[in-house]
Amino acid sequence: MTTPRTARLLAALHRFNAAHPWDHNAHYHPWLLRQLPRRFGTALDVGCGSGELARLLAGRAMEVHALDSDAEILARARDSTPATAPVVYRLADARRQLPDGPYDVITCVAALHHLPLAETLTRLKDRLAPGGALVVVGCARASGPLDHALGLAAVPLNPLMGWAKNRGRPSPRRPASMTAPTRAPRETYADISRTARRVLPGTRPRRRLFWRYTLVWRAPVAGARRSG
Repeated sequence: MTTPRTARLLAALHRFNAAHPWDHNAHYHPWLLRQLPRRFGTALDVGCGSGELARLLAGRAMEVHALDSDAEILARARDSTPATAPVVYRLADARRQLPDGPYDVITCVAALHHLPLAETLTRLKDRLAPGGALVVVGCARASGPLDHALGLAAVPLNPLMGWAKNRGRPSPRRPASMTAPTRAPRETYADISRTARRVLPGTRPRRRLFWRYTLVWRAPVAGARRSG
């Protein structure tokens, strides 16, 4: 039962977070880039949103294909991307339309919970070139003591990060990346981990702070043994 004092504290936190917004997904972009080679050929970014990650990938790739099903956020991505950047944006529903590939890199950040889990992981896996990397930063429904412990740890850290990223000043608007449509995740971390390990043998999903998980899977190279 929520007490009046707790309710007031939660309301104050909500107001502070709203005044100091920061992108939890972009927080993991540096980690994501560390999973990738310095240079590679082609990349596919599924659920590209306003294009921040696609533009980062373009600094390493010869060509980036960036997909999103929301026309408004995709228009913002195009407007924010230099004409010289090797990024091709496409309005597409990843449940029905994915380019054939193959791709050296496939990324999917905060988009997998919008899609059928096992089917989407299988389709992304099939579009990787030999030796290619699939990197996911995802959202899961909290379930179990570890999920709740990480969630509780993130509650005080979230406003601290917002204050630091906004340099202590309230922001008049949210980052463009935070204007994309959202939905609550259906699957728990346990559901996702179990499905990912079945579809992507050897992958090791990890719980993360700020209500995220990550997984990395590398496609086998013909004739080589892939370590788990």
